Amino acid sequence: MNAFDLSALRRGVVLSVSLLVLAGCSVMQTYERPAVDTPQAFKEAAAGNSDWKPAQPSEDQARGEWWTVFGDDRLNTLVARAMDANQDLKAAAARLAQARALVRDARSQQSPQVGAGFGPTRQRQSPAARGLDDGADGSALTLWRAQATVSYEVDLFGRVAAGVDAATFTAQQREALFRSLQLALQADVAQTYFLLGELDAEQALYASTVTLRADALRLMQRRYDEGDVSELELARAKTELASAQSESLGVSRRRASAEHALALLTGRAPADFALEARPLQAVTVTVPPGLPSALLERRPDIAAAERAMAAANARVGIAQAAWFPRLNLTGALGYESSELGNLFQWSTRSFVLGPLVGTALTLPIFDGGAREAGLERARAAYEEDVAHYRQTVLNAFREVEDQLAALRILAQQTQTQNEAVRAAARAAELSQIRYREGSVSQLDVIDADRSVLLQRRVATQLEGERARAAVGLIRALGGGWAQAAPDTTSALPSDAGPDQILHARNH
Repeated sequence: MNAFDLSALRRGVVLSVSLLVLAGCSVMQTYERPAVDTPQAFKEAAAGNSDWKPAQPSEDQARGEWWTVFGDDRLNTLVARAMDANQDLKAAAARLAQARALVRDARSQQSPQVGAGFGPTRQRQSPAARGLDDGADGSALTLWRAQATVSYEVDLFGRVAAGVDAATFTAQQREALFRSLQLALQADVAQTYFLLGELDAEQALYASTVTLRADALRLMQRRYDEGDVSELELARAKTELASAQSESLGVSRRRASAEHALALLTGRAPADFALEARPLQAVTVTVPPGLPSALLERRPDIAAAERAMAAANARVGIAQAAWFPRLNLTGALGYESSELGNLFQWSTRSFVLGPLVGTALTLPIFDGGAREAGLERARAAYEEDVAHYRQTVLNAFREVEDQLAALRILAQQTQTQNEAVRAAARAAELSQIRYREGSVSQLDVIDADRSVLLQRRVATQLEGERARAAVGLIRALGGGWAQAAPDTTSALPSDAGPDQILHARNH
């Protein structure tokens, strides 16, 4: 290597070092989470009972398993099955794995790209390329090469780092969306399970009603045969029996649909799934809503919206960096020879420092407004995500208020309805007595019995609504009211696959 080559190499090294110092000059804008108006307390919590108190789950319960507070082993088993087998959840885990792979891909741009190659090329240069007359003779040449190549983009203004940030925030958004889908699945399983219990309770009511109507019809038929009652009264008894049977079949149809939905949630085909009938019992779980500000930490959909904002902010930085120069360092080092046997001799060594085509430092001067349009698009996308984030927070407050109002009003409605059931039962008892005394007609007895069935059915439906509203409140609160569950997926390696993600979340 002569003095000229050494001098050029020194200048190249000095220039590279100077540009590397500039790499710390990032043009990225600092991300700050936009402020949102947070109320001091939930309105419906103040309007209802003031004796909210924290629940006391057992110490051996895993945090986040909020459905265990209902104390139902069947529900616990169904939720566990859904966490293991639901296909929508598996798809979300696969999307999360894809996002994490993209993070690794983005980080790879921060490291030099090194490659190696070996092989011959057959070439013939034109006389003009060799500085000869056009008519000069030229022969083809076979050139053997064995060389290593290196390329690296110096992150002068933070473009590559912003790409890594955008990919990282997107992966975090995917993780929050995974948790949101998981919470929705758990709540859907619980609410569908309670709906089945409600329908089982209704079915039990109709079963007893059909039995009573059949006994009444047999009695009426005997009395009609003996000439004690008219055909009109017999027809009324038949109508009441058929009506009760028809409504019972309607409940059976709704239960079948709910059972099929539960089968799908747990990853099973409806033909392979059956749940034994079990009437719903009154749910007495009290869920304290806590402070509204805690929703910003507990709700996974809010976390997803906030991470989307952070990713959009990073993409604004990428668009801003397009206005600044880019420096790509490339080089090749190896051997070149016209003979394969001489390829690895010291005299055949060769190197190239700098791009083979073009320049190392590039800066677009005129692009017809493409960079400006890209920056405006990135900023508009960020503003869209800010609005979506704030709307998500407002929607979270509304959902909590809705469920608190539902629980408060349903508690009062249930109490009133229980009084209606007792009154209807007493009225039916008195009508039976007066009918036997001949004071009232059979139609009065039928009306009283029908009223009892109606009031009991409404009471059963209210109990089902209360159970589902309790689940809805827990879901609106982000899956519980204790401390947030430990973030087990964040502790996974960045190359964790869907199965590992599901296993970490389920266990």
